[in-house]
Formats: sequence, C-alpha cells, structure tokens
Amino acid sequence: MIPTTPPRRALIAGAGAAGAMIARELRATPGIGLTAVAFIDDDIAKHGTVVEGVPVAGPIADLAAIQRSHAADELIIAMPSAPGTVVRQLHRLAQEAGLATFTVPTLFEILSGRVKVSAIRPVQIDDLLRRAPVTPDQGRVGVLLWDKTVLVTGAGGSIGAELCRQAAMMGPRRLVAVDHGENAIFEIDAELRARWPGLDVVSQIADIRDASRITRILAEQRPEVVIHAAAHKHVPLMERNVAEAVENNVLGTRVVAEAAAASGVECFVLVSSDKAVRPTNVMGATKRVAELVVQELAGRLNRRFISVRFGNVLASSGSVIPVFLKQIESGGPLKVTHPEMRRYFMTIAESAQLVLQAAALGAGGEVFVLDMGEPVRIVDLATDLIRLSGLEPGRDIEIEFTGVRPGEKLYEELFFGLEQAEPTGHAKVLRARHADLPADLRGAVDRLIAQAGREADEDNLRRALQELVPDYHPEQSAHNISGLGRSVRSTKA
Repeated sequence: MIPTTPPRRALIAGAGAAGAMIARELRATPGIGLTAVAFIDDDIAKHGTVVEGVPVAGPIADLAAIQRSHAADELIIAMPSAPGTVVRQLHRLAQEAGLATFTVPTLFEILSGRVKVSAIRPVQIDDLLRRAPVTPDQGRVGVLLWDKTVLVTGAGGSIGAELCRQAAMMGPRRLVAVDHGENAIFEIDAELRARWPGLDVVSQIADIRDASRITRILAEQRPEVVIHAAAHKHVPLMERNVAEAVENNVLGTRVVAEAAAASGVECFVLVSSDKAVRPTNVMGATKRVAELVVQELAGRLNRRFISVRFGNVLASSGSVIPVFLKQIESGGPLKVTHPEMRRYFMTIAESAQLVLQAAALGAGGEVFVLDMGEPVRIVDLATDLIRLSGLEPGRDIEIEFTGVRPGEKLYEELFFGLEQAEPTGHAKVLRARHADLPADLRGAVDRLIAQAGREADEDNLRRALQELVPDYHPEQSAHNISGLGRSVRSTKA
C-alpha cells in the first residue's frame, strides 16, 4: 500500500468574501492537499459561526492558541484590503507560531484583472507595507485614455513600464514607448505586444535631450497624452554627476514638454519626486526645476500640464529592496544608513496608478501627491525582508549602520512651506498649488542648462540651482544635520 501524505491544515485570516472563496475552493479541490480548519477574524459577531463549513474560532490576537487547538500548519491571509499594519501583525504572529504564511492578492491586483482572489501566494514585502487601498477612478482615467494615442518616456524603466501596462488596460488607440536603453525598450515592447495583441504599439529609442529627435517623434505620433517618466533618480550618483543631472532632468524635461506643447498634446504629466521638496541633493533640486518648467508652460500656454510627486517605489530598478535582497543572498550584512532614516513608500503599481489618476484630475500647473500615510523606517523594512527570507536578524543576518550619504535627509516631505495641500475629486490624491514662479524663470533655466553643457564647475552648478530653488540647501543633508558622521554600527534588530 502506497503511503499518503496527510493534507496540510490551514487557518484563514478573514471570514469575509475572500476568505469564504478560499475555503470553498480548498474544499472543492482536495488534490492540492490543503484543508481549511478554522477562520480567525476580529469581527466579534462572526465568532462561533460557520463559513463554508469552517468555524470562525476567534480574533487575530488568539492566533497561537487557535493554531495549537486545530493543529494548523499554514496561515492564509484572505484580507485583500487590509492595511500593512494588520498584515505585519499577522505575519509576526504566524512566525511566532511556526506557521508558513500566504496571502491573497491586494485589492488593486484583483481590480486590475491580473489575478483572481483565490490566487494565494507567499507574503511579500509589498504586503507588509500596503496601506488601505487607493482605488482608482476608472471612469475618469478611461475617458482620458480611451481611443487616444499615449506616449510614455522612460518606458523601459520600472515605473515607465508599469505606466505602459496600466495605460494599455484603458483601451488607447496607440501606445508609444520611448526609452534610451535598447534592451529595456525591447523587453517592454515584447510584453505589450504579447499581452495586448490588438494594441498598436510603437517603440522608439531616443535620448530625451535630443530636441530634434523628440520633436520629430511627437510630430509624427501626435499623442493626446504624454507621460514623462524618464529621469536620473539615484541621489548619490547625481551628487557626483551634477551636469548630467541638470541635462537629463531639466533639459530633458523642457525638451519633451515643449515638443508636447508644439504638437498639440492635450495632457502632459511629469513624474516628479518627494525629494523635490526642500531638497538637500542635486537630484531633488533638478526635479524641482523640472516642476517649475512644467508649471511655467502650463501658465504661459494655458495647457493641461501637471506634475505628480511621490515617494520611494518598492522594488523599482536600483531601489532599496533589490539591494537588500542581494545583500541577503551574499550572507549580509544589510547596510542601512541611519536607524531613524524614514521614507514614504509606494508599490510600482500604485505609483503608476497615481500618475494616471492625477492626469485625469489635472487642469494645469498643479502638483499632485498621494496621501501615503506614515513614512516607514528603513531599518524596519530591512528587518521584515530578512524574516520574509526565513532568516533572523542579528542571528543569521546582521544589519549594519553605515552613516548617511551626501545629499540625504532623514525624512522626506511631500509639500514645502509655500504650498497648501488641497483635496481633489479623489479622496487619496492631494493637490499643491504653487506660489508665484521665480522671476525670469526661462532665462535662469537657459543659463543653468548652458552651464551644464559647458561642464561647469559643480559648485557653480549647485549655486545656479539654488538661484532657481531657494529651498535647496545642500549643506543641510542628514549627514550634516544629524551630527552622526559616518560611524558604523551593527544591530540585533
């Protein structure tokens, strides 16, 4: 007689519609070897009831006791709209109880049609950070993009590629993907053609600083909507390459925006950064100047040109998550600059969603910001990622504090002093209206770009940036204001 493996036993967190669907599908497919034995749910009214033949045993806080009484092996988090605080609590309790942890997709993934509620998967870092979901106004976004030609610069990057995917779901007539990297544009081109075979995809390799090339592309394609996501974004690199930051982030933005205006674009969206607020680094200062360029064009030409400002994007190219994962693979340590370093975080999908939502809301000249809740400590992110890898901080992998890098702040801000956060037609999207533009903005931008083209002294370039962005104070980076220097310590976090 061939021995059989007893089915694994699962607790399900969340006795709502998603949890009921999971329990029903587990019962209908015994071949997968997983049986639902109990629900946990904080709704007292559900305690003692039975959902899809499975009892609701008690609250989340009693997970360990419920796990013991039902001899459970796994926990399935069936709460697609739960905030990250709840997911982190469940993940921690499950780890303490020795349970493998899985989750259903987020509400955004379900609404986008990419996955079904029943597509359970291991808990990922996105799940631990997610806030209450920001549901897009599909009607407004659909009106903006349906049967339109949409052009995305930086289309081969993490955010640009996701913008292409989400735009493709809105039924555009044509999608024009522009990027300077051959391999990056090849990959997103192949993906778009495979997933949306009926969509007219036009892929163009171009440098956004090349005015004649960009003008020709815009004139030929005649897009109604342009989303400008191409930029240099890495703070330490831009501190060492000031002229390149100015040419790419300022000149590149002006080239694309002016070509868009000349070709009759209805809506232009600049992808900006929270580092543009009271910047202490070159990258943030150049993104702030890019915002000013867009604002000036919007006012002078009475056009629907706007900017969208958001925080760090999880798992985007060169971001902290891929860096931490490589450090874990090599055995550590995970290098964190400062124990109090905090950042606002978004998922790639959420950042692209904000861009499209803001494009649908904008009238011209505004900066839009997502209400991103509370900033997250980088050391907490590192700790969560180590544990998600099945390891223990301080025992298997060390966390080492390396000191703050030039240009970094401990905390990023979303608005600066002269801006007021105003509500919009979307509950989670805020609008900032600027004070008056700097005097002779166009002339000052011309001089800045000319200096960068001459490979001017970097200190002179920083001073030119300060003339345009008085809030830019490179001497006030966290490295200087914290008083901690570059001491190196480790933690048993």
